[in-house]
Amino acid sequence: MTANASKSPSAPSSPCQLVWLRRDLRLEDHAALSEALQHAEPIVPVFVLDRDILDGLPTADRRVAFLHETLGMLQAELVQAGGGLLVVHGRAHQAMPALAKALGAVRVICAEDYEPRAIERDQAVAQALAANGIDLVQVQDQCVFAKQQLLTGAGRPFSVFTPYKNAWLKAFTDGHAAARSTAGLASALMDPGVVTSRLKAMPAQQSIERYGVSQLPNLSEMGFASVEPAAPQGKAAPLQAGPRAAQALLQDFVGRMGQYKDARDFPAKKGPSYLSVHLRFGTISTRECVRQAMGLIQTDPAQSVGAQTWLSELIWREFYFQILANFPHVVSQSFKPIYDRIEWLAEDDPRFESRWQAWCTGQTGYPLVDAGMRQLNQTGYMHNRLRMVVASFLTKDLGIHWLRGERYFALQLNDYDLSANNGGWQWAASTGCDAQPYFRIFNPVSQSEKFDPKGQFIRRYVPELTNLSDKDIHAPWLAPAISLQSADVKLGEHYPRPVVDHAQARAETLARFAVVKQSGD
Repeated sequence: MTANASKSPSAPSSPCQLVWLRRDLRLEDHAALSEALQHAEPIVPVFVLDRDILDGLPTADRRVAFLHETLGMLQAELVQAGGGLLVVHGRAHQAMPALAKALGAVRVICAEDYEPRAIERDQAVAQALAANGIDLVQVQDQCVFAKQQLLTGAGRPFSVFTPYKNAWLKAFTDGHAAARSTAGLASALMDPGVVTSRLKAMPAQQSIERYGVSQLPNLSEMGFASVEPAAPQGKAAPLQAGPRAAQALLQDFVGRMGQYKDARDFPAKKGPSYLSVHLRFGTISTRECVRQAMGLIQTDPAQSVGAQTWLSELIWREFYFQILANFPHVVSQSFKPIYDRIEWLAEDDPRFESRWQAWCTGQTGYPLVDAGMRQLNQTGYMHNRLRMVVASFLTKDLGIHWLRGERYFALQLNDYDLSANNGGWQWAASTGCDAQPYFRIFNPVSQSEKFDPKGQFIRRYVPELTNLSDKDIHAPWLAPAISLQSADVKLGEHYPRPVVDHAQARAETLARFAVVKQSGD
């Protein structure tokens, strides 16, 4: 059953310490558990099904199903090791202080979170715990370098990626303290098994047993429907949850990491690692991914280029973490304030709703854009190249504010992460740090021709165009009438005509940005 935060257990027989699991749903290479193991008190792992987050989600949410399955796996593994997992369904800022007091905890240990609302939550928890003489100990886990551990020569946070990447690599190579020992791990980058090797030495969890926690609540008890996340490759098999699935994906990717640089931009190919959702929920650690990439860079010349490219993507992830931590205004505003002056298409404009709905449902008339949006809607995943294409299309072809797209992705993406999602959208909209220059606007047709030349990905998600030739499938409105007829495609009936003319939309976008640039940069 589910532990209820309002339940009052019998008085604790001895002090304990709580390890509050959040975005670190694994037992290996785990900073908070490693910190707890440095102390003598019994460890009580806790997860809060936080209503402040869950109550705003749709009933059939793939991420909740992924989370639920992962928690079941962790609970089973902890029970096997002689412990357990205490699950609370409530509001974290209320539940954690109440639980810590009830169980006689001397400290609560958790990993840092860099999102503004999470920071506010943790501050509230820390204050409530302190009132009862309990410490909140926060350790670093989500990234190798966090917040202001890397600064420019002027002592400021980085706002351009390449200098940040160079500083990251130098600090890592030089043995920066964060790289050697993240959040108390004796050797975080070299010993991922530091926790699991000692799990069997954890004391029995009498506190958990007193609460009678033997199973997770059903999804229906939390107000959710059971739903299987589809595999990102578009196959019938569901997305597998849990640390073991993450490790299997990593090992599969290690064998083809050498081709990552060339294969990653082609959505019909098995190019990416497909680890993004696991990194988001922490079913695998960033350190493990960095270690694997570094290992190939140092030992396998044939794989080195691909491994360097993937490592660069991991560093991009950390770049956006530190952008969010140091410039929290980006959550709702442009990184560069001048771009808040851009006149986006107003929501009361007669064109707005039809354009917005066409984009959301994959009915824009541009096949690659539509395939990307349908992949997102059907699977909760979108290929990274397509994230850039559809974001550019919404902001620069349709003229709609990037925040609308960012928030749509937040509802749909299995791997939704505020820092990366916000950073990616602002990059595509040319409003963010180190963003795509505003005058470089993705042409959805040329992107399609270059990255899905045979239309394999388009045919997977836009089956009404299946019979078009490899040439015509990228821009059906330009196909000869006889080709459309033979392919049984009637534009405006089977498949929409383009919602906008790309050339005209491009000119309008350039004009919008020119007005802002002229007003002063």
